[in-house]
Amino acid sequence: MPGPGEPPARKLAPIIGRDAALGRLRGLVDPIAQSGQVLLVIGEAGIGKTALLTDAAERARSAGARVLSVTGRESESRLAFAGLHQLLRPVLSSAADLPGRQAQALLGAFGLTADPGAPGPLLTRLAVLTLLADLSELSPLLVVADDAHWIDRGSLEALAFVGSRVDAERIVLLVGARGQAPPPGFDRGFPELRLEPLSAADAGLLLDGQPRVPRGQVRLQVLGQAAGNPMALIELATVIADDPGASRRWAAEPLPLTDRLSAVITARFAALPEQARAALLLAAVADGPDLRVAASHGGGPDAAALTAAEQLGLVRVDRTGLQFSHPLVRSAIYHSAPFAQRAAAHRQLAEALHKQPDRQAWHLAAAAIQPDEQVASLLEATAAQAQHRGGAAAAALALERAAELSPDPAEQARRLVAAASAAVPTGQGEWVQELARRAMAVTADPALRLTARHDAAWALAWSGRRTAALSALISVAEEASRDLPALAWDALGSAATVAFQSGTPASRQAVDRALALLVRQCRPSCGEVQGIDVNVLRFWISASADPIGRRDQLLSDLRTMVGSPIEEPALWRIASAAWLLDESDLAITLLQDAMRRLRAPGVQGTSGGSLTVLGWAYIDTGRWDEALDAAAEAAGIAEANNMGIVAASADVITATVFALRGDPGAARWHAARALAAVDPAECGLVAARARRALGVAALAEGSYLQAFTQLSGLFGEDGAPLHNYASYLGVADLAAAAVHADRRMEGRDIIEQALDRLGGQASARLEQLIARARGILADPANSEAHFGKALADPAGDQWPFERAQLRLDHAEWLRRRRRINDAKAVLTEALGTFQRLGARSWAERAQAELRACGVPVARAPGEPDALEELTPQQRQIVHLASDGLTDREIADRLFLSPRTVGSHLYRSYPKLGVASRHQLRDVIAQTSAAAQPSSAQVQ
Repeated sequence: MPGPGEPPARKLAPIIGRDAALGRLRGLVDPIAQSGQVLLVIGEAGIGKTALLTDAAERARSAGARVLSVTGRESESRLAFAGLHQLLRPVLSSAADLPGRQAQALLGAFGLTADPGAPGPLLTRLAVLTLLADLSELSPLLVVADDAHWIDRGSLEALAFVGSRVDAERIVLLVGARGQAPPPGFDRGFPELRLEPLSAADAGLLLDGQPRVPRGQVRLQVLGQAAGNPMALIELATVIADDPGASRRWAAEPLPLTDRLSAVITARFAALPEQARAALLLAAVADGPDLRVAASHGGGPDAAALTAAEQLGLVRVDRTGLQFSHPLVRSAIYHSAPFAQRAAAHRQLAEALHKQPDRQAWHLAAAAIQPDEQVASLLEATAAQAQHRGGAAAAALALERAAELSPDPAEQARRLVAAASAAVPTGQGEWVQELARRAMAVTADPALRLTARHDAAWALAWSGRRTAALSALISVAEEASRDLPALAWDALGSAATVAFQSGTPASRQAVDRALALLVRQCRPSCGEVQGIDVNVLRFWISASADPIGRRDQLLSDLRTMVGSPIEEPALWRIASAAWLLDESDLAITLLQDAMRRLRAPGVQGTSGGSLTVLGWAYIDTGRWDEALDAAAEAAGIAEANNMGIVAASADVITATVFALRGDPGAARWHAARALAAVDPAECGLVAARARRALGVAALAEGSYLQAFTQLSGLFGEDGAPLHNYASYLGVADLAAAAVHADRRMEGRDIIEQALDRLGGQASARLEQLIARARGILADPANSEAHFGKALADPAGDQWPFERAQLRLDHAEWLRRRRRINDAKAVLTEALGTFQRLGARSWAERAQAELRACGVPVARAPGEPDALEELTPQQRQIVHLASDGLTDREIADRLFLSPRTVGSHLYRSYPKLGVASRHQLRDVIAQTSAAAQPSSAQVQ
């Protein structure tokens, strides 16, 4: 039986020539399995997508599943979350059971709450996932999205988010779309069912099933014209039966198939009585719910007038309302009518929609043939509402149309610039560029032109074209420096971020030159300019350009800044600079504060960049599980906001933890995905981090030549770093790989040339890494001086894994010098750290060294602890569950569904030897205690 709000079941005609497709779809829905599935059904118009999806929906209902469906409508493709609202309207009352912030986000996206804070797209998508997962607990759930090419962008991306996270749910998501490519958001490797034309035999069978079967030469013409398209076969057979002479015209007027079908439909429409044509045009203009609103105000079509259209098969009318027999029918009718008639229908609907200003505005816009400030203002108000609800694409579309309808060129330019700014988060760089170009073509206003160029430049960076973005941002900063200082500093701050991601000397030098210009312009003092804290921006720009060479001065500035209250957005910049200066503990404190503020109710912002910096700081300080948590959250935010660099950084963080913990396969997978997400030539930061992760992974499994190949790529033959900061963090690992791969001299030359390029005072961390590298590469008689110098500085303990590596190398040297007793104590400390962190390969090396010293080790080499048997995501969930969080709270934190969390816990219990979550705290405590160095481990 259909559920509430679902269309009634109806008897379906047999589907010819689609046995394989039917089998695949029916296998997904009858019955729906315990693990979720996604399938994209793709093909040209009329190929049979809707028939297959309808069959699947009826099969699912018969098998006891609930079906929720949405059909894309051209008229709603520009309305934020219109598709999502259509899908969830029958079950929207269940939103009350969602976690508080998710319920607020979902209702806010639909404009159903007065919450002052705009919902973030990630939280809205998580709310949809949780709601659908909750429904699937009651009964299996089929979600059908047909005509997805006309579903608004925000709704599509929410459905794609759900599709990537239904592994543990009793949910099947079927998406039908016209064309040869997946719809936006679904181009991520989802399974596809591509519908091809029917075979000649099947096309003949379909023709034979028509009420009036064409014969002879006419039959061959229908088959040839239809080219295996089911809708074309049916429609052209009807035309031939009504007008045998049509076949002669087809031969004289060759048209593409879609145009031929449109011509057939248009001819049928033109033959209707005038009253029927007017009713049908109003329905085509309304395209769905707007027609019901018009009818409720006495402005809808007369049912009697539609009788002739029903008889011709153009529409169906039942208790659910009017439906066109195919989207092509609506489109053909709409576009065949003269503009004046279409405009009149749009105005009629707009008058009825006075309580729905966004729909009203778009109908009035469609009726406008000349600039109209009143309509433009309505569209701009609609854009503001869409932005407040998290619909960036819808907001940009509304502003773009408002600009087109603006009589005043100044207002047109202002709205085009606003549209460009709104479009930046959509990730559609070409669109932002076009909007910016159009704005600059209609205005000479310096502020608007520079703002448009800034938006265009930032869009280039967002889409990964960092070299072009950097040049454009610096150009804006230089030209705006005198008259528009706030814009200049903002542009240069963005340029500094892009330059840091690039890491090339040329990019950093360009930022430095622009910084010198801006500093000269703001003399005698640089304080606050139109709400921008120039001192903080200047600090961040200097730190990102040369954190090592300028460290002494930057540290002094940092201490001054943290001594006073810090406001957003200055906080994350100061925190990130602290991390670059290797003030790791301070960076974590500041970044955690920044994250708390960004997550506060009513605060709008994206924390992806802050989370990746926090993830690296967690790795540096030995908090690896927290690093994985931060990376998982950053990945979700990156997906929601089309942030490729954040997604790549999250993958490299994850790859690095896997490498350090001795899981080279997983490390390589994540590193490869990171490198595929960015152009390594444009992003030295990700390239260097990925190389180091791959090199450490190779070291962990004993592939020393491979490790040397990867790690030596951190520097050029002349010692030039691939990245001015990240490359130097790999010098000690490079030295170890060089020695083990019998490339000692080559490794020494690369490292010394690289170190010659360093200026200023290195941090205690970098000094420790350099000392370890030189100790490894030095002649045995000279190694201890390097090891001892680094170990004598207690500051090195801030980076526990690197400190333990130093101790391990020193202890190996001590043992080889037969200083066994000295080696034992050092090895014991190193082993304790490795075990606490789960650095399995290094723990095994330390254990082997202890046994070589004649020390029995309580734990056999290679024996994993219980937590190490879990996947990283399972470890995250187990840690959170041991802290007392419920499945729903964990799901809210990690952007998963509660059922997925429960599934991971269920699979984790046998590996941990427990029966319930109440025992997890003891497992965590025992593992932590076992990881600490003790006399029981070394006897």
